[in-house]
Amino acid sequence: MNIDEALKKIGETGIVPVVRAASFEEARQAVDAICAGGISVIEITMTVPNAPALIRAVVRQYGDKVLTGAGTVLNSEQASECLEAGAEFLVSPGLSVPVLRAAQARGKLAIPGALTPTELMTASLEGARVIKIFPCENMGGPKYIKALKAPFPRVELIPTGGVNLSNAAAYIAAGAFALGVGGDLVNVAALREGKAQDIIEMAKKLVEAVRLAREAKSVFH
Repeated sequence: MNIDEALKKIGETGIVPVVRAASFEEARQAVDAICAGGISVIEITMTVPNAPALIRAVVRQYGDKVLTGAGTVLNSEQASECLEAGAEFLVSPGLSVPVLRAAQARGKLAIPGALTPTELMTASLEGARVIKIFPCENMGGPKYIKALKAPFPRVELIPTGGVNLSNAAAYIAAGAFALGVGGDLVNVAALREGKAQDIIEMAKKLVEAVRLAREAKSVFH
């Protein structure tokens, strides 16, 4: 899948679930629950034990039905490892130019993290098409996204950090391209209690919240 196709898939889905877990097996269960809930984009972070092997397993299981990416990619070595495992996109918590270049060299999407206007400008100049704003809620949440979209109307933003069901609609209204959702969706405690259904239900609710928010926005405009 090329950069345009990956961007289209993320844009259509509107949610990038950030999978962090203490074990390979927990992360695998979380992925299955998220997919069962109707979200077809997955970001498996490098903090998951044996993350590249999990990426490989998810790609093998779901193929083109699910866009599988790697998160918390901090350097070009990790970037290469994830891309070789089959990751279709890479996400970083901050701006790593080597990670961007490693992805670009293979024609894959890299989503760098940024927080300030200066970081946004730097990432854009390095060719980033979509940028993760992290940690977004701590900086003012949807109001911060709206403030950034004023000088950067053509840069696609994915707020991450503190994004949940209660503020999802506000982020979409503020101009978010998609939402990075972590612990509020990938509920590891629920998995340990055998409540994978909780994750499935939350995935469904988030999908619906994004759909309704986008509909409201298109009517408003």
